[in-house]
Amino acid sequence: MNPFSPHLLALVAIGGAGGSLLRYATGIWCAGWFGTALPWGTLAVNVAGSAVIGLLGGLMLGGLAVSQEARVLLITGILGGFTTFSAFSLDIGTLALRSPALALGYLALTLLGGLGAFALCFAFGRVLA
Repeated sequence: MNPFSPHLLALVAIGGAGGSLLRYATGIWCAGWFGTALPWGTLAVNVAGSAVIGLLGGLMLGGLAVSQEARVLLITGILGGFTTFSAFSLDIGTLALRSPALALGYLALTLLGGLGAFALCFAFGRVLA
């Protein structure tokens, strides 16, 4: 099946919108309950999203048949809109099954690359402002 077929793209879009709304609502709920001293909403969506994608990944690797449409809607769409950290967690977990060293390298590259890119562009943005 063409990964860019209109119905798969629609499932990604619908799921992404739903996941983004859930992320927004979770942030508001967490700020109301726990305050804003720490980004509790971000922590909550990262942990919850990682738990859900871990369960789905484990079920699928364990033999649960999940259609491409369901994977695209749930994982790419809803969880992708909710938190991309969940996808990162799944990537690390599946890489670790193949090669713990490769998983560790990917973890280091992602963290250092992401934080480095943020720091560089954050400083650049401040200079531009």
